[in-house]
Amino acid sequence: MQISDAGLELIKRFEGVRLSAYDDGVGVWTIGVGHTKGVKPGDVSTAEQVDQWLREDAQEAEQAVNRLVRSPLSQAQFDALVSFVFNLGAGALERSTLLKRLNGRDYDAAANEFLRWNIAGGRVLAGLTKRRIAERMLFLTGAA
Repeated sequence: MQISDAGLELIKRFEGVRLSAYDDGVGVWTIGVGHTKGVKPGDVSTAEQVDQWLREDAQEAEQAVNRLVRSPLSQAQFDALVSFVFNLGAGALERSTLLKRLNGRDYDAAANEFLRWNIAGGRVLAGLTKRRIAERMLFLTGAA
């Protein structure tokens, strides 16, 4: 499967879109929607280029979801999982109870596991809470 345009919009909504290169705070130059490959200070992009980079960067998350999930998925469920992996990495999904529940075809229990992934730096973050709620809603209802 591949992420839909709606799934990409969800990622953009929570990751943010920047048309000029910026230091991500730890010395990694970033542009677009978290794109880092080949980025240097002073780089600028168009909205079209940002969308192209996002599609390319989302492929890694798509591949992880396709590899790890053994249960049938709707497009919305796949999109929610790709957003999750884009944000947290494939390892987080691979080690998660979310994946265990999903591969056991307990979709409701899997959906509830999204909400557990709202902590960074040892504390609950409002932005992560909002993202996980949106991913859960997309997973359950097809709307974020």
